[in-house]
Amino acid sequence: MMPAVIVIWGLAAIIAAALAGFVAGWKNRDYSFWMAWCFLFPPLILWLALMPKKVGVRPRRPSLDELDRIENRDLV
Repeated sequence: MMPAVIVIWGLAAIIAAALAGFVAGWKNRDYSFWMAWCFLFPPLILWLALMPKKVGVRPRRPSLDELDRIENRDLV
């Protein structure tokens, strides 16, 4: 019985993460953030689906080079 629960939870987590990527993109949200949280807690996909769509451009995370430049600007 227990292995079946683990398999079902794992499949639900993978499906929720994939759906979160599509729904977050459609609602102008940060898709990597929502994919990660919906993978860990699949019921969060319902919360994401009920959130209103954000107006404006989708938030963009800075690249690793940009983060490094920001963090080390005082060292130069």
